[in-house]
Amino acid sequence: MRISIPAAVLAGCTTALLLQPTATAVDGSGDPAPPLRTSAGGGSVTSVALTAGGAVAPRATRPFELLGVGWDGPSAAMAGGTVRVRTRDAATGRWGDWHQLETDAADSPDTAPHGATAPLWTGRSDGVAVEVHPGPAGLPRGLRVELVDPGQGAVSTEAQTLPERPAGPDAAAAPRPGVVTRAGWGADESIREPGFVYTGAVRVAFVHHTATATDYACSDAPRVIRSVYQYHVQSNGWRDIGYNFLVDRCGTIYEGRAGGVDQPVLGAHTLGFNTNSSGIAAIGTYSSDAPPQELQDGLAKISAWKLGLTGRSAGGKAQLTSSSDGSLYPKGTVVDFNAVSGHRDGFATECPGDALYSELPAIRSTAVRLQGA
Repeated sequence: MRISIPAAVLAGCTTALLLQPTATAVDGSGDPAPPLRTSAGGGSVTSVALTAGGAVAPRATRPFELLGVGWDGPSAAMAGGTVRVRTRDAATGRWGDWHQLETDAADSPDTAPHGATAPLWTGRSDGVAVEVHPGPAGLPRGLRVELVDPGQGAVSTEAQTLPERPAGPDAAAAPRPGVVTRAGWGADESIREPGFVYTGAVRVAFVHHTATATDYACSDAPRVIRSVYQYHVQSNGWRDIGYNFLVDRCGTIYEGRAGGVDQPVLGAHTLGFNTNSSGIAAIGTYSSDAPPQELQDGLAKISAWKLGLTGRSAGGKAQLTSSSDGSLYPKGTVVDFNAVSGHRDGFATECPGDALYSELPAIRSTAVRLQGA
């Protein structure tokens, strides 16, 4: 079952009816007001429960710019299932096409509190429809769509940008690129868990893509990052945003998870291999869209610097031990990775997309050159 349609209508209709929805108001509908979680700077996350059949009929909502679908229980509960969503543009009132969300647990802490899809950046929207088709295990409990409004961002007196810094004298050292701090993209520090978790020295930089829109204005990148942050923390229950760094299509580098850009902060980006690694996410979807050269250069710069902090060559190899059977390798397996690897090298996923993955050799070469090798 997808949405509730009267039996008299069902007799003469097909699923094409799902593509021509009429939005219904949230207020005055008789439904309880959806839970609302707020953050400094006007951001919010709204949860809307799906029906027992795994759907949200087309309806009006509070404004949002990113969404995802979560459920109770492990991420694997949606194995083999599909989740599709469509949204209504807040400016034009038009409904867009259906989009399928990624349901695997590719970007994740090694122990996630519950399952969730990858997020989808929608732009300013005020209506949503959802349909879930179960896998062999059936529909998980607690299915809900999470609607994220990034707001204007929290105001902070902290430094907005860490300036570029020349390379030090150490082997494999590279210049530190300019990095927009968490204060620079408007992170609300009150919503994340206090304190930080560190691992051993970073040996591998895993390149990701956020699987969000690619044709965004670079000036909107902080809004995208705030949305992903709120989704990871307020919807998924993670301690902080999953990535250690993010890079936009113009090559601007952003600080991700808190704890110090020069520290080995434990992230939540590559299930089974979050320890002794750094997750660097390209903002966008690069399955077929070519990653701009500026984006590739940004990935190379932050990889070269981060690996070079402990004298590791961006063109070398490193061993990591799998901590999860959910990864591409059974728990306890010692795996040889390129120092700059793609997410798919450690997990069965399309991330970081075919187009970006094919550019990793060139990104490695640029990173090696930046290290002076």
